[in-house]
Amino acid sequence: MRRRYQKGSLQLRKQGGVWVWLGMWREGEHRRTKTLGQKSEISKTAARARLEGILAPLNARQEPETGNMPFGAFVRDVYYPYCRRKWKRSTRMTTEQRIDQHIIPELEDSELRAVRRIALQDLIDRKADSGLSFSVVTHLRWDLRHILRVAVAEGFIERNPAELLFTPQNTKQTVRRMATVAEIAKAFAVVDLRERLIFKLAGIAGMRPGEIFGLKWANLEPPYADVCQRVYHGDIDTPKTPKSIRKAALSESLLSDVSQWRKSSVNTAPDAWVFPSETGKTPLRTDNVRHRHIGPKLKAVGLEWINFQVLRRSCSSIMGDNGIDGKVVADQLGHTLDVNQNVYTRVSFDRQAEAVNRLDSLIRVN
Repeated sequence: MRRRYQKGSLQLRKQGGVWVWLGMWREGEHRRTKTLGQKSEISKTAARARLEGILAPLNARQEPETGNMPFGAFVRDVYYPYCRRKWKRSTRMTTEQRIDQHIIPELEDSELRAVRRIALQDLIDRKADSGLSFSVVTHLRWDLRHILRVAVAEGFIERNPAELLFTPQNTKQTVRRMATVAEIAKAFAVVDLRERLIFKLAGIAGMRPGEIFGLKWANLEPPYADVCQRVYHGDIDTPKTPKSIRKAALSESLLSDVSQWRKSSVNTAPDAWVFPSETGKTPLRTDNVRHRHIGPKLKAVGLEWINFQVLRRSCSSIMGDNGIDGKVVADQLGHTLDVNQNVYTRVSFDRQAEAVNRLDSLIRVN
């Protein structure tokens, strides 16, 4: 029989006058303990993640019951512990929520060896028919494929029934709206200095909101912003990908706004937040700034649909429309060239018309 998956125990204890997180678990008949870090240095979530990293190899060494294991138990006892060792907290939150909400309820008690491609494709089709976006349905397809790839690798099943799954053609396609130069300029003009600087860092420097609110004054030295950390739901983390760690160039107007904001800021020490909360100990929350300070003013001028994602996408596309090299844009925004070209950049109709007219003239000349 497969031994029960263990989560271990996490406790806060005082050692040598310092509060530390202590992890406890069992190996066979023996109890094990390990200091995971000081409370002042790591959060409870980070301590729990470290403990899960220690326990994952122990849980993985347990002999599987091959395909008799229920799908839900496999995800919770094998798949999640394995993936949590490499997932960022943001990835973990969104992925587990998606799987727990849309996949587990459908396949909870199904034995792994009994899961078939037709049933999985039917599940994907139902999700598409329910009105979920193309992005969510495609992610669910990827989730199923990866879960069952791990099941194959761990010896629970012989073949992956999810390899040939596809996203249905009728899946709801999300329209990724773009802002024009005039609309962006208007959005910048109607907000106050702090919000204008935040919006410009997204719309001109191409930074993600988590990167903007993760800035400390030591990271905002002309002529660039040193992007080396981000904030996600209040947690300080590394940027989204290795490519996201970069120096984002700042424009002349941005440098001017940075200078004005520095003069009006209470604390401009190198380790102080550029956009602090009222206490000054933590950075501002993205949603709070958006809903309380930016949204109402944009709504008053009919631009409430402009958000950080629209600004970042528009930043990439406008630079592309004005002949700026794609590699330069990709490096500025902190992603690879293929992502820049295929996800963020949208070519304007004028450029398309210019391209076909140029081709037409070449063909007629020749």
